[in-house]
Amino acid sequence: MILQIGFLVFPKVQLLDLAGPFDAFAAMPGVVQHLIWKDLDPVMATSGWPVQPTTTLQDCPVLDVLCVPGGAGVNPLMEDEVVLDFLRRQAWSARFVTSVCTGSLVLGAAGLLEGKRATTHWGSHHLLEPLGAVPVAERIVADDRLVSGGGVTAGIDFALDIIARLRGREEAEAVQLKLEYAPAPPFDAGSPATAPAGAIEVARASASSYVEERERIVARLRERKAIAAV
Repeated sequence: MILQIGFLVFPKVQLLDLAGPFDAFAAMPGVVQHLIWKDLDPVMATSGWPVQPTTTLQDCPVLDVLCVPGGAGVNPLMEDEVVLDFLRRQAWSARFVTSVCTGSLVLGAAGLLEGKRATTHWGSHHLLEPLGAVPVAERIVADDRLVSGGGVTAGIDFALDIIARLRGREEAEAVQLKLEYAPAPPFDAGSPATAPAGAIEVARASASSYVEERERIVARLRERKAIAAV
């Protein structure tokens, strides 16, 4: 059976959030992947790399795996009802509803994280609970059909986990070998738990404007939810 896998793409998507799992899934036979946006005009990733959508929100087929990557561009998506409605519709029938990095915040804004265990990039982890999720500080977090990956490079780990769920461990291991995915970073600074204080300070400062905007957006979403509940 052909697997239909779709990634939401958007202006200021984090390229590695998208490219890592896309390449991993592409190493599997019997897969069709879709890059989904409102129109077919190229969108610019955070790195300045253009990404070409292959289908629109309206024309996207029913997906087996729905994935929302992260990036600076998730902020406007969290209040974009056209995008959120699309995610809700696809989530109803998808085998897996997934995210990489801050893409989980968009799933939360769509109401898809309510009571679900989830993760995201460490810099925005504090925003999961206000969006209804149960925050878990792990690289991959699965809660039934909902699977979320942590920040950026966790997208490859996440994709291998999804492949194992779909096709079994042996195929996932074969894909890992094809990609020669055997990370051995030169520094032990990939997590706030191990990074030196100076690196953490620089990383927080570089993302502060995006995170502060997200905090304001989440506050608005909570206010609207409270009003709707009344």
